[in-house]
This record gives sequence, C-alpha cells and structure tokens, in this order.
Amino acid sequence: MAPLDSRLRCDRASCRALGGEQPMSSSTEILDMYADYYADGAVAEKRSIAARQTVRHIRQLTGPQTFKSVIDIGAGEGAVISELSAGKFANSFAAVEISQSGVDAIKSRNLPSLSAVDQFDGYTIPHADKSFDLALAVHVLEHVEHERMFLYEARRVSRKLYIEVPLELTADLDKSIRQSGPYGHINFYTRGSFENLLKTCGFKVEAIKVFAHDIEYEQHLSGKAKGWLKYQIRQNFLKIAPKTAVRNMVYMAGALCSAE
Repeated sequence: MAPLDSRLRCDRASCRALGGEQPMSSSTEILDMYADYYADGAVAEKRSIAARQTVRHIRQLTGPQTFKSVIDIGAGEGAVISELSAGKFANSFAAVEISQSGVDAIKSRNLPSLSAVDQFDGYTIPHADKSFDLALAVHVLEHVEHERMFLYEARRVSRKLYIEVPLELTADLDKSIRQSGPYGHINFYTRGSFENLLKTCGFKVEAIKVFAHDIEYEQHLSGKAKGWLKYQIRQNFLKIAPKTAVRNMVYMAGALCSAE
C-alpha cells in the first residue's frame, strides 16, 4: 500500500478530476442558499449565542496552547472570530466564506486583528501551505458536498484544525433530515464516523469531545422554561448514559487535530 501522504495526493487529484480541469467548487444550489443569508441580520443573535458556545468548546480543547495566526474557514458573518479576537486568542485572524453577504458582514466588524477576508468556492483557500497555526471549521462540514476535498485543503493551510459538527446520525435519522435539511445539512455524523473521517484524511486527532448545547442557546431556541428543561435533560442524559444519549438526541462533537 502507498504511504498515506501519497494516497492523499492521489485522492485530491481524483477529486479535482471529477470537476474537470478546474478545481471543484460548490454547487449553484448551495451558493444560492447562502448568497444573502447574512444580509438582513436576522440570524445575528442566534449566531452570536452559538459563537460564545463554540469559543468555550475551542478553549476547552486547546487548553493552554497558544496560536499566533488563525483562519476561520466558512466563517459565516464572523461571530466566532469576533469573540476570539476580543478574548486575545491569537495575534491575527483571517477568514474565508462562501457567501458575499457573509464577507461583507465580517468586513463591517472592522476587527483590528483581522488580516484578510476572502470569498471562496468552498474548496480552494487563497493562502500558502501552512500559513496558519490553527484553522477553524465550525458547523461547516455538514454542509459540504465533498468533505474530503474540504478537509485536505484545511490540512494544507494549517498546522492544527479545530472542527465542530452536529451529531445528527441518531436512531431517528429521518427526523434529523427533516429538521436540518432546510438549513443545508447534507452530511450526518456519529462521533465515531466523524473521528474516522478526520483520521482517514490524514489528521491526528489530539482531542475529541461530545458537547450538549449551553443553556443560553437552548433558551434562545425554545424559550426560558422549555429551554431550561431541554438543557437539563440533554446534559444529564449525556452524563449518565453517553452512548445511549447520542443515539437518541442530537449533540455536537468538537475535535482538535494536528494537520502536520
């Protein structure tokens, strides 16, 4: 069997060949879905709450590690890097985002530590190899048509990757598809399938953890009383019977990976 790096190069070449001479890009349907997604600010509050939750996850898995440069791949409207910038998580940040409305929203934040913001096709990042100490891909992979192409490119530009996905491949997958399909989710994961995907794309998984939603997020979605109840059920179920919990309820998984 060929060495892993050789197989990865072949896999990348094969994936590119599927799209012809030019590098693969996201489908018109996905581009259209997100073209104006951030333009009216309707999702701003939800994404701000989710960003605070995500930053807690990132800090939990990175611990005392420090990073000079960070790129957010699929940065949305910049909520995560805004939180990280405010917390002095890194010296400089960059972002790539598929939608022009997202790019415009990120630029409008005027973050002093933001060095570059680019619109990209979902697979080709306009930065040199190993340009960043850490790449972020937060709730992006579940939307990506060609997951391995995306992950190979993240691996190319970074030394480490923090990636987070919803664990929606539960016993009631039909329900997950009905609920998340309108938001563009096309890939569904368990903790095991997520970790296997990362490893078979050449990453070393340094840490991986299953998370339940924070109470702030649950209450934003469901109201104060119902949100508190859902928070208690989801958190306690995960603590008492983790394997049964993830088979029956939706959680998240975050992974910190070495990309070198």
